[in-house]
Amino acid sequence: MADRKTIPAATRLRLFSEAAGHCQRPECLDALFPVELGGNKHIAEMAHVIPHGEAGPRHEDRPEGDFDPDSVENIILLCPTCHTMIDKDPDGFPRNILLGWKQNHVSNLAAKQGIRAYDDRAEVRAAISGVMAENKAIWDKFAPEQGTDFEYDPESEAAKTWSHRMRSVILPNHYRVQAIIQANLQLATEDERRTFAEYQEHVRGLAERHVCGVAGRAIRFPEAMEGMFS
Repeated sequence: MADRKTIPAATRLRLFSEAAGHCQRPECLDALFPVELGGNKHIAEMAHVIPHGEAGPRHEDRPEGDFDPDSVENIILLCPTCHTMIDKDPDGFPRNILLGWKQNHVSNLAAKQGIRAYDDRAEVRAAISGVMAENKAIWDKFAPEQGTDFEYDPESEAAKTWSHRMRSVILPNHYRVQAIIQANLQLATEDERRTFAEYQEHVRGLAERHVCGVAGRAIRFPEAMEGMFS
């Protein structure tokens, strides 16, 4: 992690959302919430493509004009091993290579996970229905009810269980559903595209709360997602 100053919550949220919970080095793509840690703690490191100073890795690639090293465009989310690798060999990992990783990350991850474009809507529905059903089952069993003490006591066992399920299962499932739909948007109706946009905002809000620690911005899960590609 960069420690020169705190990376804004909005930037961290975008980074985690765009990385979909996985290291952005295409030869790695390891989960940043590893099973070995219970899926509850992340090992992600925010690596600067261009450093703050004039002596760090890739400093000679600094663009001219106004430049914010803490902008989301200049930070890539990596596992600790890959972060160390790129900083120890900056000549082997120049700016254009790292930016290419960011740009192509979603398609690289989708390929690794076997996500692809389908020929018809029924295939897309089959690909997302099981994942969505798992999330709903976990939500029905563990999600806090409005007005309960659970909401106000984050140290309770119930709250800890819910947070664990959110980070280790629900969010990774959401990222997978998003990748499947993104790869098959050509089969979606205009109404479904609007529903998908609302769904993406819902997931961003969940990540903001449960990964970045910023509460109160998530919109409700759009009910129309239940019939997506039906």
